[in-house]
Order: sequence, then C-alpha cells, then structure tokens
Amino acid sequence: MPKTPPTAPAAASDDPQDWDHELSAFGPDPNAAPPLPAEPVGGPLASARAALERLSTWVPIRALARRHRHRIIDHLLALEPQDRYLRFGYPASDEQIRKYALAIDFGRDEVLGIFNRRLQLIALAHVAYGLPPTSASQGSMAEFGVSVLAQSRGRGLGRRLFDAAALHARNRGIDTLFIHALSENRPMLRIAAAAGAVVERDGAESAAWLRLPPDTVGSQVEQALDRQLGELDFQLKRQAQMLSGFVESVAEVKAHFDAPSRPDKE
Repeated sequence: MPKTPPTAPAAASDDPQDWDHELSAFGPDPNAAPPLPAEPVGGPLASARAALERLSTWVPIRALARRHRHRIIDHLLALEPQDRYLRFGYPASDEQIRKYALAIDFGRDEVLGIFNRRLQLIALAHVAYGLPPTSASQGSMAEFGVSVLAQSRGRGLGRRLFDAAALHARNRGIDTLFIHALSENRPMLRIAAAAGAVVERDGAESAAWLRLPPDTVGSQVEQALDRQLGELDFQLKRQAQMLSGFVESVAEVKAHFDAPSRPDKE
C-alpha cells in the first residue's frame, strides 16, 4: 500500500509554547523540574476558598433564648399584614402572634435571629423539631419558618437563616428539613428550591422537603464558630449602643449647663 507522503516541516517559531510543542515528540526532559501536583477539587485549598467566600459575605446570626421573647414578639408585630399572612398562612392578629411567641418551646426548638446596629430583630427563623423517630427506618424531621422585615429585604437574609437552620438540623441528626408555605410565597419556595429541596404544590399550599447529609466534624465546628461570632457581634453592637447613649446623655447635660451662661456672655 502506498504510504502517505511526509508533511513539510513548519517554519521555525520564536514562541516558547511552539518549541515546547515540537520538543514534546522527543519525550520528557530529564533535566526539567518535576511538575507541581494538581490541586484537588475537594482538597484543603478548595475548602479554604469556600470558607473565605463565606466570610466575605458573612451575616451574624444569633441563637435566641427565652429571655428574647419580647424581641421576637416585637419583630412579628412589626410585620406588615401581607407578610403576616405569608408567614403564618392566615392573617394573624396581634393576639395570635403573642400566643405563638409565648408557645415556642426553647428547650426543644431553635430560634435564630439577625439584628441590625440598633439591636432591632430584622430577620427571624424558627426551627421546630418533631418527636424523635420510633424506629431506625423512620426518619427525623424539622420544620422551618422565616420572616424578614420589609426594610431589610433584598439582602439574602432569608437564605442565610435557611442555611443556618439546615446546618443546625443536620448536626442534631435530622434527616429532612420541611417547609410548609403558601404557593404564593414565592421567595420562600425559591430559597428551598435553590437549596435542592423537592417542592410540591397542592393548590394554594406548597410543601418542600430538603434531605440533609449526616453531620461531620467540619459541620460541628462551623456551627460552633458561627454561634461564637454571632454572640460576639451582638455584644459589640450592645456596647456600641450603650456608649452612644452615654455620649448623648453627656451632651444633653452639657447643653443644660451651658444654656444659662449664654445670656451672661452676651
């Protein structure tokens, strides 16, 4: 059979990449330095980058306790009528909101909050844990509910609280995070779907189920670190508020003593 005629050699090039391509046919250079190992997809560097990304957009989330009931009530009462309807599934009255807040079992459930600089509770999440499973085949479930004040929307606070709730739930051995919402509550359903939850719609109501992975040492450390940073942020804001109040009080006292002396100076 006839052989294919040899191809004419290409013109010489001064580009180092072209020379590398030509020399590659002769095998590896024995005097060349060994290549650097490729970065693993899920290795330490990738984990560090993910941690830095989280820190760059970090939002302080604080766990609330019984002593914060008045803050919870104030937050829920500050919701607009439409927001109350979406949060509870019905147009909740002030009295119904107070009963709901007073019935929260802090010994069983978890309540997470985000405060602004004035220590106003602007976003609130309630993670209600169900009864423990009676058998090994039966999964455990927790229900998630969230509310964000109108002036604090558009900053992803609901998603932050959802991620924190999922982290806390998986660290407690919960298999599934459940969300029950009105079908018109599109922001809540979008948050659940973006996290990978299965959303089912049944007329005016919808439900979402998010399967949670088992906890790890990393997830436990992440929760502990977030808890400490959230508490530190709250205490710093509290001290700043106290200092601001002290400065204002000193200014008022100074203005009071300076006022009678002004006519004398004139």
